[in-house]
Amino acid sequence: MKFIIGIGGVTNGGKTTLTNKLLRTLPNCCVVHQDDFFKKPDQIEVGEDGFRQWDVISALDMEAMVSTVKGWQENPVKFARSHGVSLSPEAEEYGSDQKGIHILLVEGFLIYNYKPLIDVYDSCFYISLPYEECKTRRSSTRTYTVPDPPGLFDGHVWPMYLKHRKQMESQCDRIEYLDGMIPKDDIYSIVFESIQNTLLNNL
Repeated sequence: MKFIIGIGGVTNGGKTTLTNKLLRTLPNCCVVHQDDFFKKPDQIEVGEDGFRQWDVISALDMEAMVSTVKGWQENPVKFARSHGVSLSPEAEEYGSDQKGIHILLVEGFLIYNYKPLIDVYDSCFYISLPYEECKTRRSSTRTYTVPDPPGLFDGHVWPMYLKHRKQMESQCDRIEYLDGMIPKDDIYSIVFESIQNTLLNNL
Protein backbone atom coordinates (compact mmCIF):
# COMPACT_ATOMS: atom_id res chain seq x y z
CA MET A 1 0.00 0.00 0.00
CA LYS A 2 1.23 3.45 -0.91
CA PHE A 3 0.20 6.65 0.84
CA ILE A 4 1.13 10.23 -0.07
CA ILE A 5 0.75 12.84 2.65
CA GLY A 6 0.91 16.58 2.04
CA ILE A 7 2.50 18.78 4.72
CA GLY A 8 1.80 22.35 3.64
CA GLY A 9 1.78 25.64 5.43
CA VAL A 10 2.76 29.25 5.76
CA THR A 11 6.45 30.20 5.75
CA ASN A 12 8.10 29.43 9.11
CA GLY A 13 5.01 27.56 10.28
CA GLY A 14 6.87 24.41 11.34
CA LYS A 15 6.46 22.24 8.22
CA THR A 16 10.02 20.92 8.21
CA THR A 17 10.03 20.21 11.96
CA LEU A 18 6.80 18.22 11.63
CA THR A 19 8.04 16.41 8.51
CA ASN A 20 11.31 15.39 10.17
CA LYS A 21 9.46 13.98 13.20
CA LEU A 22 7.11 11.98 10.97
CA LEU A 23 10.08 10.67 8.96
CA ARG A 24 11.54 9.20 12.14
CA THR A 25 8.32 7.49 13.26
CA LEU A 26 6.41 6.36 10.15
CA PRO A 27 7.34 3.06 8.45
CA ASN A 28 9.16 3.04 5.09
CA CYS A 29 8.81 6.80 4.86
CA CYS A 30 10.43 9.10 2.28
CA VAL A 31 10.10 12.84 1.72
CA VAL A 32 10.05 15.28 -1.19
CA HIS A 33 10.80 18.89 -0.14
CA GLN A 34 9.36 21.55 -2.42
CA ASP A 35 12.22 23.90 -1.48
CA ASP A 36 14.61 21.55 -3.32
CA PHE A 37 12.93 22.59 -6.59
CA PHE A 38 13.54 26.34 -6.50
CA LYS A 39 15.01 27.68 -9.71
CA LYS A 40 18.35 29.49 -9.69
CA PRO A 41 18.27 33.13 -8.46
CA ASP A 42 18.96 34.50 -11.95
CA GLN A 43 15.81 32.71 -13.20
CA ILE A 44 13.56 34.40 -10.63
CA GLU A 45 11.69 37.36 -12.07
CA VAL A 46 11.40 40.75 -10.41
CA GLY A 47 7.72 41.63 -9.99
CA GLU A 48 5.78 44.87 -10.00
CA ASP A 49 6.29 45.01 -6.23
CA GLY A 50 10.04 45.42 -6.89
CA PHE A 51 11.01 42.10 -5.31
CA ARG A 52 12.27 38.85 -6.79
CA GLN A 53 9.25 36.58 -6.97
CA TRP A 54 10.39 33.69 -4.75
CA ASP A 55 6.95 33.07 -3.24
CA VAL A 56 5.12 32.11 -6.44
CA ILE A 57 4.71 28.79 -8.23
CA SER A 58 6.75 29.92 -11.25
CA ALA A 59 9.83 30.18 -8.98
CA LEU A 60 9.74 26.39 -8.69
CA ASP A 61 10.43 23.62 -11.19
CA MET A 62 7.11 21.92 -10.51
CA GLU A 63 7.41 19.51 -13.43
CA ALA A 64 10.59 18.10 -11.88
CA MET A 65 8.84 17.86 -8.51
CA VAL A 66 5.89 15.95 -10.00
CA SER A 67 8.34 13.69 -11.83
CA THR A 68 10.07 12.93 -8.50
CA VAL A 69 6.74 12.06 -6.85
CA LYS A 70 5.87 9.81 -9.79
CA GLY A 71 9.25 8.09 -9.40
CA TRP A 72 8.28 7.19 -5.85
CA GLN A 73 4.81 6.02 -6.96
CA GLU A 74 6.32 3.72 -9.57
CA ASN A 75 8.77 2.06 -7.17
CA PRO A 76 8.87 3.24 -3.55
CA VAL A 77 11.43 0.59 -2.58
CA LYS A 78 13.89 1.71 -5.24
CA PHE A 79 13.21 5.37 -4.39
CA ALA A 80 13.85 4.73 -0.68
CA ARG A 81 17.10 2.89 -1.34
CA SER A 82 18.36 5.62 -3.67
CA HIS A 83 17.61 8.23 -0.99
CA GLY A 84 19.27 6.30 1.84
CA VAL A 85 16.02 5.48 3.65
CA SER A 86 16.06 2.40 5.87
CA LEU A 87 13.22 0.04 5.01
CA SER A 88 11.48 -2.42 7.31
CA PRO A 89 12.52 -6.09 6.98
CA GLU A 90 9.16 -6.85 5.31
CA ALA A 91 9.67 -4.18 2.65
CA GLU A 92 13.23 -5.35 2.02
CA GLU A 93 12.05 -8.96 1.75
CA TYR A 94 9.29 -8.17 -0.75
CA GLY A 95 11.54 -5.79 -2.67
CA SER A 96 10.00 -4.74 -5.94
CA ASP A 97 6.76 -6.62 -5.17
CA GLN A 98 5.79 -3.40 -3.33
CA LYS A 99 4.00 -5.19 -0.48
CA GLY A 100 3.71 -3.57 2.93
CA ILE A 101 3.09 0.09 3.67
CA HIS A 102 5.09 2.82 1.94
CA ILE A 103 4.64 6.49 2.80
CA LEU A 104 5.74 9.62 0.95
CA LEU A 105 5.66 13.02 2.66
CA VAL A 106 5.40 15.98 0.27
CA GLU A 107 6.41 19.13 2.15
CA GLY A 108 6.25 22.74 1.03
CA PHE A 109 4.51 26.10 0.99
CA LEU A 110 2.70 25.75 -2.37
CA ILE A 111 2.03 22.01 -2.54
CA TYR A 112 -1.74 22.54 -2.89
CA ASN A 113 -1.45 25.18 -5.62
CA TYR A 114 -0.38 22.97 -8.51
CA LYS A 115 -3.19 20.91 -10.01
CA PRO A 116 -1.11 17.91 -11.17
CA LEU A 117 -0.09 17.36 -7.52
CA ILE A 118 -3.42 17.92 -5.77
CA ASP A 119 -4.97 14.60 -6.79
CA VAL A 120 -2.07 12.45 -5.55
CA TYR A 121 -2.53 13.16 -1.81
CA ASP A 122 -4.22 10.64 0.48
CA SER A 123 -4.06 13.10 3.41
CA CYS A 124 -3.58 16.88 3.35
CA PHE A 125 -2.34 19.00 6.26
CA TYR A 126 -1.71 22.74 6.41
CA ILE A 127 -0.09 24.74 9.23
CA SER A 128 -1.36 28.30 9.68
CA LEU A 129 0.09 31.23 11.62
CA PRO A 130 -1.23 34.74 12.26
CA TYR A 131 0.58 37.65 10.61
CA GLU A 132 2.56 38.96 13.62
CA GLU A 133 3.87 35.54 14.68
CA CYS A 134 4.82 34.62 11.13
CA LYS A 135 6.69 37.92 10.63
CA THR A 136 8.53 37.50 13.96
CA ARG A 137 9.62 33.95 13.15
CA ARG A 138 10.70 34.89 9.63
CA SER A 139 12.89 37.74 10.85
CA SER A 140 14.37 36.14 13.97
CA THR A 141 14.56 32.37 13.60
CA ARG A 142 15.63 31.66 10.02
CA THR A 143 18.73 32.40 7.99
CA TYR A 144 18.16 32.18 4.25
CA THR A 145 20.76 31.49 1.55
CA VAL A 146 19.42 34.61 -0.16
CA PRO A 147 18.71 37.03 2.75
CA ASP A 148 15.38 38.85 2.83
CA PRO A 149 15.75 42.44 1.58
CA PRO A 150 14.07 45.14 3.70
CA GLY A 151 10.29 45.18 3.29
CA LEU A 152 10.08 41.75 1.62
CA PHE A 153 7.71 40.22 4.17
CA ASP A 154 5.06 42.96 3.98
CA GLY A 155 5.65 43.79 0.33
CA HIS A 156 5.76 40.27 -1.10
CA VAL A 157 5.78 37.26 1.25
CA TRP A 158 2.56 37.92 3.18
CA PRO A 159 0.50 39.24 0.21
CA MET A 160 1.52 36.15 -1.81
CA TYR A 161 0.63 33.89 1.12
CA LEU A 162 -2.88 35.40 1.32
CA LYS A 163 -3.35 35.12 -2.45
CA HIS A 164 -2.17 31.51 -2.63
CA ARG A 165 -4.12 30.44 0.44
CA LYS A 166 -7.33 31.70 -1.16
CA GLN A 167 -6.47 29.86 -4.37
CA MET A 168 -5.59 26.71 -2.41
CA GLU A 169 -8.89 26.74 -0.52
CA SER A 170 -10.82 26.92 -3.79
CA GLN A 171 -8.81 24.08 -5.37
CA CYS A 172 -8.49 21.57 -2.53
CA ASP A 173 -11.31 20.84 -0.08
CA ARG A 174 -9.64 17.92 1.76
CA ILE A 175 -7.17 19.91 3.84
CA GLU A 176 -6.92 19.46 7.60
CA TYR A 177 -5.84 22.82 9.04
CA LEU A 178 -3.42 22.97 11.98
CA ASP A 179 -2.83 25.85 14.39
CA GLY A 180 0.87 26.70 14.20
CA MET A 181 0.63 28.53 17.54
CA ILE A 182 0.16 25.33 19.56
CA PRO A 183 3.26 23.38 20.72
CA LYS A 184 5.07 21.50 17.96
CA ASP A 185 4.68 18.20 19.82
CA ASP A 186 0.90 18.71 19.85
CA ILE A 187 0.86 19.37 16.09
CA TYR A 188 2.86 16.19 15.57
CA SER A 189 0.48 14.16 17.77
CA ILE A 190 -2.59 15.39 15.85
CA VAL A 191 -1.03 14.57 12.47
CA PHE A 192 0.45 11.23 13.54
CA GLU A 193 -2.90 10.08 14.96
CA SER A 194 -4.74 11.18 11.82
CA ILE A 195 -2.26 9.31 9.59
CA GLN A 196 -2.53 6.19 11.77
CA ASN A 197 -6.32 6.29 11.42
CA THR A 198 -6.05 6.67 7.64
CA LEU A 199 -3.68 3.70 7.44
CA LEU A 200 -5.91 1.56 9.65
CA ASN A 201 -9.01 2.42 7.61
CA ASN A 202 -7.24 1.26 4.47
CA LEU A 203 -5.86 -2.03 5.79
